[in-house]
Amino acid sequence: MISALALCALATPPAQAAGPIPVACSENALVDAVNGANAAGGGSLNLAPFCTYTLTSAHSAGGAGGPAGLPNITTPISMTGLVTEIVRAPGAAPFRIFEVDGPSHDPAAHGQLTLNTLTLTRGDAGLGVGGGIANLGGIVNLTASSIRDSAASYGGGIYSDTSLVVGASTVHDNTATVAGGGIYKNAGSVLLLVSPVTSNSPSNCAATPPLLPDC
Repeated sequence: MISALALCALATPPAQAAGPIPVACSENALVDAVNGANAAGGGSLNLAPFCTYTLTSAHSAGGAGGPAGLPNITTPISMTGLVTEIVRAPGAAPFRIFEVDGPSHDPAAHGQLTLNTLTLTRGDAGLGVGGGIANLGGIVNLTASSIRDSAASYGGGIYSDTSLVVGASTVHDNTATVAGGGIYKNAGSVLLLVSPVTSNSPSNCAATPPLLPDC
């Protein structure tokens, strides 16, 4: 015989995942939103349209790769904008924009970063890797986005050692002091779908071993 409590439980629909979270146009609002999404196990953030989020300081000490302008991505987080830019402030100390952590880098992390119609500008990892994005064991997907004017030792625009998919996006005018001005693939896979990687120095793409052609 089924109890009334059991019938009530069967009649109750499963809880729905929270909808996209709007993020006001400020550095602190974006930092708080990323921290909140990580704490919740992931989330979808709607960034303010026609906004430039200017990062004046690092908000993550990072690992051996150095600091990041935003908290490290350790859970599945998507960000969507409309003519929206995330930029390191002129004259700010060097830091990359994003670090995405996965189990190979941090056993507790399952970072997945999805960027839709966003631009990342002026990230600077210094002697570290990935001026725009350092994908350290996570998953990164870009759609209709741009990584530009960023710098690092390897992967001025993007450094990846797991999974990177770049669709209908651009990676341009980035600089590496060692290799892979645009994208540096240390391991894993890189898939470019209608996504020009151009005008990067000293090369557009590089890899270890050199399996990714200069794209």
